[in-house]
Amino acid sequence: MEYTTQMDAARKGIFTPEMAKVAEKEHLEPKKLMALMAEGKVIIPCNKVHTCIEPNGLGSMLKTKINVNLGTSRDLTDLNMELEKVNHAVEMGAEAIMDLSSFGDTQKFRRKLTHECPAMIGTVPIYDAVVYYHKALGKITAREWIDIVRMHAEDGVDFMTIHCGINKETAKKFKRNRRLMNIVSRGGSIIFAWMEMTGEENPFFQYFDEILDICREYDVTLSLGDACRPGCLQDATDASQIEELITLGELTKRAWEKDVQIMIEGPGHMPLNQIAANMEIQKTLCHGAPFYVLGPIVTDIAPGYDHITSAIGGTVAAMNGASFLCYVTPAEHLRLPDVDDVKEGIIAARIAAHAADIAKGVPHAMDWDNEMAVARKKLDWNAMFDLAIDPEKARRYRESSRPEKEDTCSMCGNFCAVKNMNRILDGEIVSIFDE
Repeated sequence: MEYTTQMDAARKGIFTPEMAKVAEKEHLEPKKLMALMAEGKVIIPCNKVHTCIEPNGLGSMLKTKINVNLGTSRDLTDLNMELEKVNHAVEMGAEAIMDLSSFGDTQKFRRKLTHECPAMIGTVPIYDAVVYYHKALGKITAREWIDIVRMHAEDGVDFMTIHCGINKETAKKFKRNRRLMNIVSRGGSIIFAWMEMTGEENPFFQYFDEILDICREYDVTLSLGDACRPGCLQDATDASQIEELITLGELTKRAWEKDVQIMIEGPGHMPLNQIAANMEIQKTLCHGAPFYVLGPIVTDIAPGYDHITSAIGGTVAAMNGASFLCYVTPAEHLRLPDVDDVKEGIIAARIAAHAADIAKGVPHAMDWDNEMAVARKKLDWNAMFDLAIDPEKARRYRESSRPEKEDTCSMCGNFCAVKNMNRILDGEIVSIFDE
């Protein structure tokens, strides 16, 4: 029995090797996983051409995964530096890499990723079209936009962000309901400008069925991009954001009719008290498709610290149903991130994802924390370092301020509650100042 996509296989009752790996990782019964995939509530982005991939699932009942955005820009075109970031990201536990390159030999970099990198690889074809055709935006034809989608599928990309929710109708609504920050999505702003200059319909919306045929052929997951995501707190949950989400929900059904896997992209900048409601709105309007959130960033005043503002929002989003967190680095809004920024962003996103998994009761999510608690109770420093989400930093902090006694730290010393409780419960005498 043959199948085209992972969704098609699930609907036909075929348990694929990719499903087997995901079921084992997630402690999920195969039949349950297949049922969720058949409904579109779980996806396994896995292009047939990307043979070195380590499959991971996204969606309902699964652990929250994180994505790392990388890629060249006009000001920084060092491919070796970007590859170093990729390798570090994978080592630090990122399940996905999005190549957002907007300058240089983008295809060479993209193909290298899909030939060597085990993480899921995502792209935004609209960026690459501008680079590839190297001509004025208004001169790019609708046909050329779609051809780039096929090129990325052929190159082995596992998921693509397609800005298909902003069509002529939603663009009219956007212009009637002006924002404080307008459109902040790069892809969204490009396609909006193209539509305004040419007077044509968004080709990603107009030729959506053709895009689905490409995705079905290669088993590419579509990440339905949120061109109208809010770029500041004031614009959150406005008419444009919700109107686009309604359109994405309609397109989700069309994709599922062709067995194409789908996830939905979400906000953006958003007040903390609106995040849970937004997750519920998305699940309702988009029929339970996995939600991929870009943040959310919960305050606009912290450039240099947006890995923290994002981790706060990401935790709340994931515990209320988001499946996939896009990391944010301290360099967000300021510059292209360097290797250190990437590390800070990944660690913050992993903390957010793990905290959310505990909150939503993902099986075995708290096992890691319990192991750390045991190591701390035993004052086993090496075990603590090994269990730390960033072992190198934990060791470095310990070494930077050595205590007088190895069974304490330089903050508490003989006042250490753990040490003293262990002793008193073992029947020993605790004499803090005489030791």
